Amino acid sequence: MGRSRHSDPGTFTTLMRCFARTYLVGANFNPHGLQNMGLMYAMDPGLKMLYPDPHDLSTARKRYLGTYNTHPYWTPLLVGYFLFLEAKIAQRVLPAESFHDVKKTAAYTFSALGDSFFGGSLLVFWSLISVILLVQGWTGTAVTWLILSFLGLQGIRLCTFWLGWIKGLTFLEQLKRLDLIGWGQRIKVLNAVLLVLFWFTVSPFKHNGLAFGASTCLLAGLAWVVSRRFVSREIMVLGMVGAWLVWSLL
Repeated sequence: MGRSRHSDPGTFTTLMRCFARTYLVGANFNPHGLQNMGLMYAMDPGLKMLYPDPHDLSTARKRYLGTYNTHPYWTPLLVGYFLFLEAKIAQRVLPAESFHDVKKTAAYTFSALGDSFFGGSLLVFWSLISVILLVQGWTGTAVTWLILSFLGLQGIRLCTFWLGWIKGLTFLEQLKRLDLIGWGQRIKVLNAVLLVLFWFTVSPFKHNGLAFGASTCLLAGLAWVVSRRFVSREIMVLGMVGAWLVWSLL
């Protein structure tokens, strides 16, 4: 499969079918292979394109029966990357025996990266911005922020899928140099600032500097207690709600 075929209408249509199916990667989540059936479903149009021989197609499909589980936002990239590798295997450029270790390593790496960058940083950033806008009564801005964020995420999914397909390991190396883990840490620092801003917006003590500082330190201390697992977050939230109810009745 040469570079000239990347622009072939039939190839493009097949690739877009694979991309569309990545949204269903968790539809058949199971305790044996986790997301493996969803991955195979996403890969299948591309495998049929690369392996016209039924025996080769069956062999290729079996490579996806093992356990697979990663962050859903990175699944398009991995599907594109796996198709890149399958094209090399079909051309006898890459040995099929090496695919299993590559697949497992990539899935686990992007699972951790997705949890850290998307789940632990970017999603929290989006949520805090949205809540602050809504609390301020800027509903239209919040809706616009939601739409732009959603479209941006779909753009990331599509671009990483396509670059995984046309560049393969080269794109993964380029992605590594972006240092997304480091950017995730920077976003977490920004999230801390946004959290203080949100607390200032909703705090009943914001007009009293001493009370606001004391309540902020108290909340920070409670967050530390929860992070050290001395008390579960559920019990902590229930306690805070109970204290607020008692305070409001006094």
